[in-house]
Amino acid sequence: MARFSRENKATRVAPVRRRSVARTAAERPAPRRRAADAPYHHGDLHEALLKAAEQVLERDGLPGLTLRAVAREAGVSHAAPTHHFGDLTGLVSELAAIGFRQFGVAMAAADASAATPSEKGVASARAYVAYAEAHPGMYGLMFRSERLDYSRPSLHEASEASFAGLARGVGVSQISRESLSLDQAAAIASAWSLVHGFTMLLLDGRLSKILKLLPEGTTPETLLTAMLRLSAGRPPRP
Repeated sequence: MARFSRENKATRVAPVRRRSVARTAAERPAPRRRAADAPYHHGDLHEALLKAAEQVLERDGLPGLTLRAVAREAGVSHAAPTHHFGDLTGLVSELAAIGFRQFGVAMAAADASAATPSEKGVASARAYVAYAEAHPGMYGLMFRSERLDYSRPSLHEASEASFAGLARGVGVSQISRESLSLDQAAAIASAWSLVHGFTMLLLDGRLSKILKLLPEGTTPETLLTAMLRLSAGRPPRP
């Protein structure tokens, strides 16, 4: 009789335990999916990849900018960048287009903030250097033509607009798409050479010796302004 009772009890309890286990399994949260399992979780993956690429570029430099690194940064499948940009050239070309647009906006704002031609030139030059200091990776990419595909419309249009902004900064407001006068070309090339050369020396740390020898508190912007004044034919301050 006791044996029968124990067996009967076990029979009654077993279904309850099965229901409990089933309920626990149902209530247990589903395991989190890895990024590689959900490659398209972004609302706008194209923009998310470009943002991730800029972050990788500024943190790791151009050598660290790979399709896999961008995918990891964005938290998506390693195939996603290829799907959207084709290859690394396509990705960096679209990224450089963003840089040129940002650069152009900064130059236009500087130009609009100044009144006279000479003030516009100084303001534009300072904006040029300030952008490069804030985005050294992007700035370096923008001038690595061997890595870029200028046949892509976005990059071509952005770089053309940026060049027009540079020309406005030195007083060449009207640029023909077919030709420049010698004086126009000389003004643009001279200003560009000075500011770009200064920027590269600054980013590479090559001006640190000169800056240390200057009076305390002298900034790179102060040095640049003095250089622009000399290039305009005005004597240096005593």
